[in-house]
Amino acid sequence: MSTPRPWVIVPGIWNSAPEHWQSVWQQERGTAAVRIAPASWREPDPDDWRHAISVAVASCPEPPVLVAHSLGVLAVADWVATSAAGLTLAVAGVFLVAPPDPLAPAFPEAAVGFTAPRAIPEGTRVPAQLVVSDDDPYCSAARATEFAAAMGAEVVRVGALGHVNVASGVGAWPWGRALLQRFEDAR
Repeated sequence: MSTPRPWVIVPGIWNSAPEHWQSVWQQERGTAAVRIAPASWREPDPDDWRHAISVAVASCPEPPVLVAHSLGVLAVADWVATSAAGLTLAVAGVFLVAPPDPLAPAFPEAAVGFTAPRAIPEGTRVPAQLVVSDDDPYCSAARATEFAAAMGAEVVRVGALGHVNVASGVGAWPWGRALLQRFEDAR
């Protein structure tokens, strides 16, 4: 049996609780998954998170898939945009779920330094999939689709799943895990 491709788990603000699907998936993946470790979970600093992603990616024995949720999506988008040179060799792809909109009223004040994804030139894009909920209180589906276009990401609409988190009741989110598996299989 071959070793699974590594993952870098990039949670949202305050990290993901043990019952969050990211934490469940990380536990299932074992040593083939590493979680970023920024010093600024509570008052997120984009530079700190970008550095934490770089450290986590560098710790992987082969190009990982980044699995991001919420503010982690904006952190990954920023990391990809600022690390574009040679990035296609560093990561196999990015699987992004439920981005928040920095311009929305519900965006956390503590994360004010994070911005919407910037346009990534076609030649420097990495394979990306953005999972969008139709009733996410932190970002409209239309705005999330704009984010995907800037990054060159495929959009997957999952219906009404809120912010696709513990409060949404998705639990271990097996359907999302199947989406990630299909995304990985295509790499």
